[in-house]
Amino acid sequence: AWGNYGPLEFWIVGNSVSAAKDLEKKYAVIRREKDSSVPLRAYKNRMHGFKQYAKEGNAGLNLRRNEYEEWSGYIITMSAKSPSPEEEDYKPVVLHEYFHVYQHAHIYSRDEEERTSRALKNPWWTEGGAEYMAQLLYSRQEGVRPNYLKEIMSWKLRSIDELKLGQGIQNIAYGGRETRVAYDLGAWFIAFLINKTSEEAYRIDFFKKLNEKGFEKSFEESFDAPLEYYLEEFHDVFLPSSLEDKLKILPNQ
Repeated sequence: AWGNYGPLEFWIVGNSVSAAKDLEKKYAVIRREKDSSVPLRAYKNRMHGFKQYAKEGNAGLNLRRNEYEEWSGYIITMSAKSPSPEEEDYKPVVLHEYFHVYQHAHIYSRDEEERTSRALKNPWWTEGGAEYMAQLLYSRQEGVRPNYLKEIMSWKLRSIDELKLGQGIQNIAYGGRETRVAYDLGAWFIAFLINKTSEEAYRIDFFKKLNEKGFEKSFEESFDAPLEYYLEEFHDVFLPSSLEDKLKILPNQ
């Protein structure tokens, strides 16, 4: 649906901490095989390694694209809980993590500062984009209930109540209690932006220009207005609108 980007690895972690420790050893060996420039100790006792995934669950992308390592690629880890493979949410989470690969694959630089300027430091754009595109693609799969996307996006609107007076989603950083608000309302911003323009303008046009022109110019050329214009309308007009009006912008399944 989105193209094949890589090099890409998927690491699947179960519930066993001891098995996760063994997997961690295999991970270190493979890293050394792919890039001998990095010492083995750099891969041991990772702050958030497979043991943590086995204990705590979750999923994540480890982006390996920097000036210090030879190997450049993407490492996705999926755990056996929060969500588990038996839960429906596991499927859009896989898509969410892969859309991060799509996003980062369109930024060629290995310089961290330059990459951050194109992806934005705060989570609303990157996480919101991955979340909405994942839920949208999953909603289009055969057998998914007709109102799935509206249900999921309706739940995300509860985060409006957690926005402080005058606070914009673009000001919410990673790591705090408000991060989930940026995920939820960031997804709504992407839905809002696509409704105002088109899915092609977001997924194709914007990312095609991003590497060469940078974030702001790519945004303005792709959506025919600066980011500030859309953010203002999103906060001042769209978010205060009724639930019925909000749901109208979502595509029919």
